[in-house]
Parts: sequence; structure tokens; C-alpha cells
Amino acid sequence: MIEIKNIQKTFGDRTVLAGVSGTFKPGDTSLIIGGSGTGKSVLLKCMIGLVKPEVGQVLYSGRDFLTGDQDTQKAIRREMGVLFQGGALFDSKTVLENVRFPLDMLTQMSAAEKRERARFCLQRVGLDAAADRMPSEISGGMKKRVGIARAIVMNPKYLFCDEPNSGLDPLTSIKIDELIREITDEFKITTVVITHDMNSMMEIGEKIMFLYKGKKLWEGNSATITHSNVPELNEFIYANKLLRDSDSHQ
Repeated sequence: MIEIKNIQKTFGDRTVLAGVSGTFKPGDTSLIIGGSGTGKSVLLKCMIGLVKPEVGQVLYSGRDFLTGDQDTQKAIRREMGVLFQGGALFDSKTVLENVRFPLDMLTQMSAAEKRERARFCLQRVGLDAAADRMPSEISGGMKKRVGIARAIVMNPKYLFCDEPNSGLDPLTSIKIDELIREITDEFKITTVVITHDMNSMMEIGEKIMFLYKGKKLWEGNSATITHSNVPELNEFIYANKLLRDSDSHQ
């Protein structure tokens, strides 16, 4: 379980996060949603240690990631898997080598063990046949699946996905959502997804946190999101519906 408590972050005189709190449970696909500039990506970076907030706590199974000693922070980082927005694959490495990279960096496994684990993760995302291809030889959706395989190769307790459907067509987006949800449920991972994709909200939003101007204005799930009495959230949903309808007619 991940708990965030009163996270506050400023850049210069601009407040990006103004006391955000929440809980994310194992086996749930939790979404953090909001428009551009609402602080959702900064919150994710605070949770994975790329940005340090001025105030607040980030607790992983009760361990404070922000104030813990070096050994505690290192142990927590080993339990994380991260799918970055652009995929962040190494162009000079094959698909299999990209997936194996965390094992090369962080484990003492033998070459055979690393190869077996990387191939298992590729099989899990349906890409075993692409193991020897280069990133330039596969589609955008396949790159996202490679990113997911790499994110789970260390068997993480916590999985973070930053805009996993960015740049993908609707059908591929649905497949990526289904894969994230399946892996979360299968391995009982605590999964946190940053998104503004309406399909994701309705299909995999077991828990949804809505941020607006650095504040948490609403919390719920896919069944309750369309019945909120929060004007900012309703406007956000309506704008996304218009965008989705426009895309579907192109």
C-alpha cells in the first residue's frame, strides 16, 4: 500500500501541489487525473523520488520514502516499476535487452536467469516474437508493451504509469489499459496511472483522484465519476468526451 500525506510542492512562487493526500491499495488500478498543469505528473515524480516536496510524506507499506535512510530508499526503489510516457527505450538495444536492462543493473542473476525472466515478461505482454527486434522496428503500441514488460521485470510491488496511452489510437489504448489491469490483478501490484484518457477512467478506474490547480477536489471510481457534484470535474469529463467524439469521427 502507498499512502501520501499532505504533499506540498512549489516551484518559485508557484504552488503546484497544495496538500494532496491519498491511499493506493494492492491489486487496484488507481488513476490520477486532471488537465494539463494540474500537478498530476509532479505528484507522480514526488512519489517515485524524482522531485522532493517541501512538505508531506510518501509511505510505502509504512516506510517513509522521503525521510528514510539510504538503505530504506534503495529497498523501496527496487520494489518500483515505472512506465514512462514516451516508453524511454534504448534505441541501441534490442527489445529483449531493453527488458533485461534493470536486471543487468540491479541484480546478481546469471545471464541465463536474466534472459529467462526477460523472455517471461515479454511473453506476458504478447511480444516474445519481437525479442530480437530494435525499437525502431516496432509500433508505438508495441513500444508501450515493451515498457510494461521492463517495468515488471523486477517483479515490483508498485507500478507507476505516466500517460500510458499518449500518442496511441483508441483500439491500442484499450489493449494497453486491459494489460495494465490484468497485470495489476494477477500480481497484486499497487498500480498508479497518470492519465487524462476518458476510456481509461471508465474501464480501469477502480480508484480515481481528480486534481485541479494542485488540489484534490474529488475521489471515487469509474461508477461514480459521472455523478459528481464538482463543477471542475464535470467540465473536465465533458471536454474529454467532446475530444473523444471528435477523434472517433476523424
